[in-house]
Amino acid sequence: MKVLQINTVFRNGGSTGRIAYDLMQIQKQEGIEAYAAYGYETGAPHTDNTICLQSTLRRKINILRTRLFDHHGFYNEAETRKLIRWMDEIHPDIIHLHNIHNHYVNVKMLFEYIKMHDIPVVWTLHDCWSFTGHCAYFDFADCDKWKLGCHDCPSLKDYPPTWFFDRTRRNYKDKKIVFTGVKNLTLVTPSEWLAHLTRESFLKDYPVEVINNGVDTNVFKPTVSDIKKKLGIEGKKVILSVVNMWGGRKGSEYLVKLASLLSDDEVIVVVGMQPSQMKYLVPEKMIGIQRTNSVQELAMFYSAADVFVIPTLEDNFPTTNIESLACGTPVVTFNTGGSVESVLDAGINITSSDVCETKYGIIVPQGDVYSLRKALKEVILKGKAYYQNNCVEKVRLSYNKNEQYKRYINLYNMVVKK
Repeated sequence: MKVLQINTVFRNGGSTGRIAYDLMQIQKQEGIEAYAAYGYETGAPHTDNTICLQSTLRRKINILRTRLFDHHGFYNEAETRKLIRWMDEIHPDIIHLHNIHNHYVNVKMLFEYIKMHDIPVVWTLHDCWSFTGHCAYFDFADCDKWKLGCHDCPSLKDYPPTWFFDRTRRNYKDKKIVFTGVKNLTLVTPSEWLAHLTRESFLKDYPVEVINNGVDTNVFKPTVSDIKKKLGIEGKKVILSVVNMWGGRKGSEYLVKLASLLSDDEVIVVVGMQPSQMKYLVPEKMIGIQRTNSVQELAMFYSAADVFVIPTLEDNFPTTNIESLACGTPVVTFNTGGSVESVLDAGINITSSDVCETKYGIIVPQGDVYSLRKALKEVILKGKAYYQNNCVEKVRLSYNKNEQYKRYINLYNMVVKK
């Protein structure tokens, strides 16, 4: 069996890149002939089985086209012709799509090829972009136009941002035409939250499977760490946050608000900062660390922390949550999207106004910084040891990448038989 994964990035560049890379290793172990096409360079190793579709210059040009004309996903003709030539060479039995937005592929050309050749497709949705007229998330804007047809978009400045035109009505119609009508397509979501939304969208006629993200428990585990010593914060309680963007839907403003409520023996460490973002941090209360591509170093940060905080306002199934739990560090999160699912036991539901403490951390109402502060204080008071074994065991049983991604292998076999 030949499986081709298509994603924005590969190995590095964010959680989806790591997921695609890890899944490729599992595919190889299971005897699958594995291939990967990705949008742009993030330091991934070049092999005969991988292809990068565009240069940095071309990416900038295609970003500009989205900024000017707001028809995201329908540019990148040259890059998609390159991808199609490669697919003609390798003849994949299954195409596994991940993020097909972010300025690197023309979705109309890609899906026309899939329909013409009747290729089975597994599509992992990492956000909501596939069934909206513009945005990747809509909770922050409290918008439900995606259910019937987008127009007058309140989120034009959100990813993928555009400057002038609102073409969300056209985008929605074009996507609906392009993405429907595939004979053999199975959708996968990492969270029950996104599965529920997908079943309400124009993709509702496709089967939807939930396969949670997984982590490497040989790397993400309680690890001896000298991070506190290196940062000069020995003796302080460390509240860790890991970001890939600052502001907006990630709730970064709440980290700054939290800083003003900390006691003298507490500090917030934020990993993933850009140099230009350091100015937002509160001196002496916050420490910014630039992005690291070393998962071993990341595990050391999680292990050094007393608690992990994720004040996200829109999210699917943050891999950072399960990385933290795997390292024995409890999680405090807003009640947002799929972020709560890794902190709850299966089958437990909570309302938006609930404060819910579990064996793995605490969930608080979205946007309530004082409840967030109280929850962090409670976790620190109980001590990390109170949660650690339960956190590690939860990941071992539910989010081990080898077990999670083998579910994709089973899905491939099912899809090919169908």
